[in-house]
Amino acid sequence: MKGGKKQLQKLESRVRELESEVEGEQRRGADAVKGVRKYERRVKELTYQTEEDKKNMTRLQDLVDKLQLKVKAYKRQSEEAEEQANTHMSRLRKVQHELEEAQERADIAESQVNKLRVKSRDAGKVRIYKKFLYGENRKCIQNN
Repeated sequence: MKGGKKQLQKLESRVRELESEVEGEQRRGADAVKGVRKYERRVKELTYQTEEDKKNMTRLQDLVDKLQLKVKAYKRQSEEAEEQANTHMSRLRKVQHELEEAQERADIAESQVNKLRVKSRDAGKVRIYKKFLYGENRKCIQNN
């Protein structure tokens, strides 16, 4: 029986080793299942995040498109306003030039009027002087 006991002890020892290996494999299997579940959750999270990012990208692209349309509209308005400003500036320069010419003509006319006034006064003085010399003096001289 001594041989049977040893053999029994060897078998029991082998059973314990195998049970220990089975427990280790079960733990590793459970850990692997936990890891798989963890990665599955991570994949779901990343998938959800990717979908959200795509939605945000679509919204942002729509916003960019709308803003580009606004920029084009503002640019067109700016160009139209610049054209109007150039037209108005051209008209202003023309009117200023016409005003300057009219001012020059007015100055010339005023100068001529002043000259005529001076001549008129001088002519009036000469007439008065002539009347005095020839008209009234004759009467005075003749009366004496």
